[in-house]
Parts: sequence; C-alpha cells; structure tokens
Amino acid sequence: MQTLKFKTNINCSGCVKGVSPALNGEKEIAHWEVDTNNPDKILTVSTSTLTAEEVEETVRKAGFKAEKI
Repeated sequence: MQTLKFKTNINCSGCVKGVSPALNGEKEIAHWEVDTNNPDKILTVSTSTLTAEEVEETVRKAGFKAEKI
C-alpha cells in the first residue's frame, strides 16, 4: 500500500462532498481524506495500484485539481 499526497483546490466540506463520489467509486482507493485546514488543501490517498496521474485524473473528472507533492 502506498500513500500519495496532492495539493488540491478542494476547499470546503461542500467540495469534499462533490469529489466524494469519484474517489469513493474508485475501487483501487483504500482510503482518502482532504485536510481543508491546510493552506494547500492536502488530499491523502492510500492505494496499492493507482499512479499519481490516475488519482489526478479521477479528481479532475470530478471538477477539481490535484497536483502530486
């Protein structure tokens, strides 16, 4: 299992609700969370198979931006 971290524009609880269906629907994501208190709005994803680019694409399709850090 690897942990990937991304700087995002997921700013609030409403944004988290907006991205939740996409991240929850990705069966290869074991766990994810967004730290909206961090100025960079850090998304942490635990996965055993997905690449950073695949997670970024999943977030993008939900209407948000994610950049691997």
